[in-house]
Amino acid sequence: MAARVRLPEAMSEIVLFDSSVLIDQMRTNRHLERILGVNGLVRNSSVVLAELWRGASSAVDRQMVLALEKNHPVLTPTETNWLESGRILGKIHTEKGYEPKQLRELHFDVLIALTARSHGARLITSNRVDFELIREYRDFRLDVW
Repeated sequence: MAARVRLPEAMSEIVLFDSSVLIDQMRTNRHLERILGVNGLVRNSSVVLAELWRGASSAVDRQMVLALEKNHPVLTPTETNWLESGRILGKIHTEKGYEPKQLRELHFDVLIALTARSHGARLITSNRVDFELIREYRDFRLDVW
């Protein structure tokens, strides 16, 4: 179990995992080798941790989220990130025609991306569609698994 929870901490690059990768890992264990092979300083996003806590339905899930919280420092969106996220979502609404429900579903991903950008971090996700859309409005380092 410990190998599934403790993420690598090497080199100086900052790495953030999106909830899509971590949830998939919790459910299927399919990313274990890749996660353990990541070079960089693993940091958590407070937004990702909130998403994980929201969906943690078993004791094992809650233990994993708690271990992530304890083992890796947490990065939180700033006031600037929050304000910029609203502007980006407004542009997506205007330019892409996203409805309010779609924008609400995308909001956390925008905050995760802006937090990664603010720290020069590489964001690792399996949610290609949403994060590539966000990159149309604000560039950030993205690795899609």
